[in-house]
Parts: sequence; C-alpha cells; structure tokens
Amino acid sequence: MPIRLNAAAVSDAGSHRPTNQDAAFAASWGAAVADGVGGGPSGDLASAALIHRLVATRGSGMDADGLLVRIREANWDIRAHVERDPALQGMATTFTGIFLSISGELLLAHTGDSRAYLLRGDEFTRETRDDSYVQALVDHGIIPPEAAQAHPRRNIITASLGGSEGDVVSVAERPPLAGDRWVLCSDGLTDYVPEADVAHLIAEADDPRSAAAAAVALALEAGTRDNVTVVVCDIVDDEVPAGNDPVFFGSAARWFAEDVETA
Repeated sequence: MPIRLNAAAVSDAGSHRPTNQDAAFAASWGAAVADGVGGGPSGDLASAALIHRLVATRGSGMDADGLLVRIREANWDIRAHVERDPALQGMATTFTGIFLSISGELLLAHTGDSRAYLLRGDEFTRETRDDSYVQALVDHGIIPPEAAQAHPRRNIITASLGGSEGDVVSVAERPPLAGDRWVLCSDGLTDYVPEADVAHLIAEADDPRSAAAAAVALALEAGTRDNVTVVVCDIVDDEVPAGNDPVFFGSAARWFAEDVETA
C-alpha cells in the first residue's frame, strides 16, 4: 500500500505584527513552511513566492536531486521579483519541508531557523539544525542549549533563500513509517514555547488539524511577538482521497490568489 501524508496547518499573524510573513502548504505528497526574513522588504512575498513555485513545479515523483532542482527554480522566482522591482532587494525566506520521493523515502529540505520535528512512538526529536547565530554559539559551547531560546540575538539567521546562486539548502532522506507524525513550524512557536510543551501537545492531539491548532494557540497564549505557523503531517498507508489538492496558508493564501497548476 503506498504511503501518503495526512497534513494540516494553522497560521496566525499574532498580535504584534501587521502582516503574516509566514507561508505554508499541505498536501498528500508534501508540506512545507517558509518564514519571510524579518528586517527585509516583503518577506511575505518571498515566502509566498517560494511556496507557490514549489507546488506549481511538482512532478509525478522526485528524488533528492529533483527536489533540489525545484527549490533552486523556486529561489530563482524570488530573484525574478527583485529584478522586476529593485525595491524588493534583500527579501528572503527560510524554508523547511517534507516530500515523499519516487522511491518511497521521505525527503527533508531545510534552510534557516524554521524547524522540523518527528514524533515516532513516544520519542519526539528535532530533525533540523537552526542556521542561526545562536545555534553557532551553542555548537561552539559558548552558551548552553537552554539559553538559546531567550538569547537577545536568537533571530539572526545565517542561511536563507533570497534568489542568490550561493543560497544553500540541505536535503536529507528519512525512512517514513506509518504512524509517524511530523511537525514543521516557524520560530514564532519555538522561540516562545519549550520543546517539551510542544511535544506533549503534538502527542496528545487526535489529528493533524487539532495538533496544529493547539500548538499555535499555545504560542499565542505564551505571548509570541512573531507570526506563528505549524504544519502537522501524519504518515498513513492508505489511498489518497479524491480532490486532495494542496492547501495554502499564511501569506501563500493571500498572495497569488489565482489557481496554481499542479501536476
């Protein structure tokens, strides 16, 4: 029986930001979150453009190399926006996504400080490393991991997608197991809610939609000062439901309202 994703997402601008610069999508074959880089112009456009281009260029199946090509094409789309409007120079976005490969593996793509977590049985593990200044401090033993969440420079990232040929994204293969629950989120959640609390909510929720909603609600209750987006994906081994097209969230639901052609 082929596997698929049962995926859902919730995205909220929060009480302290005028726009939602997070973008996300959820589908049976993949899901992702992108967070427009703060301090730059049009982070909402950057994240939305990346997500929409990835969905529009999806083929009938892909391997790790094919996914890297699609991410590179989506990154070129960001550059094309800047070339058309130089005022957008500097816009960029983080990106974290999972995709089912043509060989039945799960592909995990990542750059920036959005995160992916995996709940497998009773074990909740972080599956990505933050590309950030604070993570570098932790890696070099300058600060302990528990100090990272409250560090005043925690929002400085060291990698993102902004249309440059030098932009770097990692793609890793993971073996998918029916019953796995993946969580993709922007730092509006993880900068304000301890991982242990996230793990508890995710494990207790009956389905992906309620899990995502509970995590976003907890971030808002904790006083997040950022946009917050959570995508939750269950690995299931049944057929894809009819009419299961990609669904967009956050800035991806606001920008590019026209229909997206999917393969």
